[in-house]
Amino acid sequence: MDLKGKLADAINDQVTLEIQAAVVYRQLAIEMDVQDLPGISGWFLAQSGEELEHAQKFTDHMTDRDAQPKIGTITAPNVTIGSVLEAFEAALAHEQKVSESIRNLYRLAQQEGDIDSIPLLNWFISEQLEEEASVGEIIGRVRLIGGDGNGLLRLDAELGSRKEAAE
Repeated sequence: MDLKGKLADAINDQVTLEIQAAVVYRQLAIEMDVQDLPGISGWFLAQSGEELEHAQKFTDHMTDRDAQPKIGTITAPNVTIGSVLEAFEAALAHEQKVSESIRNLYRLAQQEGDIDSIPLLNWFISEQLEEEASVGEIIGRVRLIGGDGNGLLRLDAELGSRKEAAE
């Protein structure tokens, strides 16, 4: 049941990556707030909170298995956003990075014969598929809206409803 070695180290790296994702989403929220889009900003804030929950799931898994969770270095996000489309494209790129990291954890768990980590990793694989699809759908809608201010304001209002659900 103890979690040790390469897999413990890799899960610690994942905890750090999840917290980094939360910071990226927080910065994207700030960027959208600066553009006077409070609904989209709220969506990114809710996403930031979800990433912290993901980090906690990995941390709990480690402590349940007598491993020592350690947060690594969190670097400031290098996020330069000029538009809503760029914000969601940055979000998708980060989700894809997280997804690949989780797939690598799954491969390592299989290689190490750690069947106790597989259920958690299966949950995360499904979660990441959902995350990428959700952000991809928003990107499609933003592209459809194009430069239409009314459409953007409508999307802002719609995505802002997630903020209320998260509170």
